[in-house]
Amino acid sequence: MSRFALEVTLHWTAVGLYIVATLFFALATLLDRPHRTRWGVWAALAGLVPHSAAIVVRWVASGHGPYMLRHEVLSSNAWVAVLAVALFLWRRPGWSAMGLVVVPVAFLAMAVGVFTNLEIRELPPTLRSVWLVFHISFAKLSTGGFLLSLGSAVVLLWKGRVSHPQALQRLPEADALDAYIARFAGFGFVFWTISIAAGSIWANQSWGRYWGWDPIETWSLVTWLCYGSFLHARLFFRLRGTTAAWGSVACFSVAVLTIFALPFLMPSIHAAYFQ
Repeated sequence: MSRFALEVTLHWTAVGLYIVATLFFALATLLDRPHRTRWGVWAALAGLVPHSAAIVVRWVASGHGPYMLRHEVLSSNAWVAVLAVALFLWRRPGWSAMGLVVVPVAFLAMAVGVFTNLEIRELPPTLRSVWLVFHISFAKLSTGGFLLSLGSAVVLLWKGRVSHPQALQRLPEADALDAYIARFAGFGFVFWTISIAAGSIWANQSWGRYWGWDPIETWSLVTWLCYGSFLHARLFFRLRGTTAAWGSVACFSVAVLTIFALPFLMPSIHAAYFQ
């Protein structure tokens, strides 16, 4: 089997296991089968094995981490998201609905990535910096935090519906969901701040300036301001409940544009690395 065929096979194996995990989370959430949450977590962890192997195979072949082409970015972001939600649900099995939100987003991102350009590309000199590793690593951690905040928000909004299934009554109370919306958003905000700082240092090494108002830099700042404003409103104006949940959804919408869309759509010095 060729390296290319092996990588694609491993990715689709992981997607299949993530789909199985989603089915278990659906059983636990919608049909009141709480013990199925553990099965879902085990399926997600099992999916991380071929997923990790696929990333390693590509890493060895390319000589650089999974942060250059669209396929690499989507796959590695999905890996972080699945690992984060699996670890959280291991400690909080009653939150199965969060897995029902996060895991499908992850495997759909992987599927999209597999259908994009899978070529191996050599790392440009401007990317050969330890500060880029810090920049990318912290950005992926913050993405995981933002996605978990979104998951908590969606579950809270779901519970608030008049016609929601009876099984959702057994999910965590709205106050607990509300608290985790802010905690995960705060976690992501801290690491997003560090990512921007590390990226500025890397930009100075690569292009001789810390900040140049490149579209991706600008939207990274917009994302930072959105989450900063959300947390500020939470702390000083007691933003709570469904209003906070919609605030998390709105902030994540901006983050999605910054992380998953604009680097691939807008002309910028960043975009050349993700085509």
